[in-house]
Amino acid sequence: MTASIMRCCRRLAEVLFALCFAASAALAGDIGMRDIRLAPAEDSGFALSADFDIEFSQRLEEAVGKGLALHFVTEFELTRPRWYWFDEKVAKAGQTWRLTYHALTRQYRLSTGILHQSFASLAEALHVLSRLRHWQVVEAGRVQPGETFIAGLRIYLDVSQLPKPFQVEALSNKDWVLTSDWRRWSFTVPPPAATGGEAKQ
Repeated sequence: MTASIMRCCRRLAEVLFALCFAASAALAGDIGMRDIRLAPAEDSGFALSADFDIEFSQRLEEAVGKGLALHFVTEFELTRPRWYWFDEKVAKAGQTWRLTYHALTRQYRLSTGILHQSFASLAEALHVLSRLRHWQVVEAGRVQPGETFIAGLRIYLDVSQLPKPFQVEALSNKDWVLTSDWRRWSFTVPPPAATGGEAKQ
């Protein structure tokens, strides 16, 4: 009985956390998107480029300056609409950028995978973070010329990777929540011989 009650309480706490986070997200700072381009990659498949409008609150600037790492997640998906069944997920990709400040060198650092870049100022780091370029999101052979899909893109500050005390603060402080809505658009695969065949949004 006690174990069952504990499980119920734990589940209730998870639900309340999700609801509180959703409410705070509604008050969040929006990340704008522009110049979204899904175009043939140099090798094969398709690559995505876009510009984001990312503006830090004073709280985020202070947190990074004191050594707190911030993780930004970019997600892409390509879906084939089907009237007779659930839509088919044809491609899905994600990448995480880690933003940190190193007091010893007085430099900001952006990292993703094995790639690391250092900057003299936060503005320079955010400029690079705001420019998504030639990110391969669709492998060759996954789509065929003439097919039409729904593409989707979003970016957000992943508060789940913050230390626990900051996660709790993010529930009630909109300065910690920075996200975009899903941006969706129609994408028709161009013929192989097409030059400059870009799908823009």
